[in-house]
Amino acid sequence: MFPDWSVAAFVNQQLMDVVKNYGGFFRQASSFMLTTLLLPVERLLQAVPPWAFLLLVAALSWHATRKPIATVLYVVCLYLIGAVGLWDKLIQTFALVLVSTLVSIILGVPIGIIAARSRWLRRVLTPVLDVMQTLPSFVYLIPVLMLFGLGKVPALFATIIYAVPPLIRLTILGLRQVDRDVMEAAQAFGVTRWQMLIRVTLPLARPSIMAGINQTTMMALAMVVVASMIGARGLGEDVLAGIQTLDVGRGLQAGVAIVILAIVIDRITQAYGQPRRRRRVPLQEKL
Repeated sequence: MFPDWSVAAFVNQQLMDVVKNYGGFFRQASSFMLTTLLLPVERLLQAVPPWAFLLLVAALSWHATRKPIATVLYVVCLYLIGAVGLWDKLIQTFALVLVSTLVSIILGVPIGIIAARSRWLRRVLTPVLDVMQTLPSFVYLIPVLMLFGLGKVPALFATIIYAVPPLIRLTILGLRQVDRDVMEAAQAFGVTRWQMLIRVTLPLARPSIMAGINQTTMMALAMVVVASMIGARGLGEDVLAGIQTLDVGRGLQAGVAIVILAIVIDRITQAYGQPRRRRRVPLQEKL
């Protein structure tokens, strides 16, 4: 009744040819990224004393939100993660999320800036981003594993593929929503295209771009458990072990730790994305 149009054999053959011909290159690239990017960041974070890390979180939270109760609450929750013996795994997870978010920003923001100016590129990117966001992560884990093997590097690539689309979309949206009258006024003053981008459009699109960074970070955290299945260590490893061994307590502890980390990062990045309100000095203080 149905014709046999399966492409599975063709795709498998093409992928095997790529692995056979370029497998050495991909393994060298994996080793390079591991030794020059992932491990140095992880070791740097592990070298920071926990008390210094908590103080840094408190400083960032206070600078972003100006809310003392929220700042204290974030620090206490992170301290509780260390109290249950998950501090090292927390740092491993945070290192992976940090690197994947930084790489996503380096890739996503420039692509979004170019796509905001090019209608042709937007038309090409739209279906690609749709596929990246809707394709189940386990599907593209298969070729990534074949090319790079088990470990942190394939987890990094899988996280970037999953997390970068919202940043590209929101960067395009923010730049295209910049008021045309403001841009025309800037052009009347004789600004160059570079000055227009740096001094006018990017600052006005900052809330949208920061919302994209926030969404990218949250989606990177959502990949923590999936990344643990392909050799990435961290909190996801305990969640996976809890599932495999039916150890509810172990899985629940790690799951709550992931939630706490997600909330802290989400609140701080959201606060930095909002325009800073001017502080009004009371009349009594002026007098």
